[in-house]
Amino acid sequence: MRRAILPAACCAVLAGGCGSSASSSAPAGSTRTSAPSHTQSGPHLTVDAPPSFGAPSPSAPVLSGLVTITYRYFTIDPDVIRVKVGATVLWRNTDPGPDNVTSVSGPQHLASGNLAEGATYRVRLTRPGVIHYLSTLHPATMNGTIQVLR
Repeated sequence: MRRAILPAACCAVLAGGCGSSASSSAPAGSTRTSAPSHTQSGPHLTVDAPPSFGAPSPSAPVLSGLVTITYRYFTIDPDVIRVKVGATVLWRNTDPGPDNVTSVSGPQHLASGNLAEGATYRVRLTRPGVIHYLSTLHPATMNGTIQVLR
């Protein structure tokens, strides 16, 4: 009986350390209100926290032209940006599963539908304001903020 307890105890200790933890590294000049926690469950990320949208710093650069945002490892890079009115934002999904771009607030509506691995979604931003968006499939780790300035 003692031999059966030792392997079971080892498995329990090892299982306690299993799982996934992602850290969202917000770019310099941005703030994030909280760090969501999540776990890996099958091929998709399971979240147990609501989205936490970052806020751009007033000193962050204002981008123009074509700005690329990459969906990678169930995160968004960069997740907080400032752009000029007229900039085009291109999202590229490099995750092996689907993701999407869906606005939850702001002056423009974003709705990409599900993007397969390698797919892109492009929008020209024409109205000033703050857009909060997320992937409805992974909202706690895949959410972003775009501040559109004149």
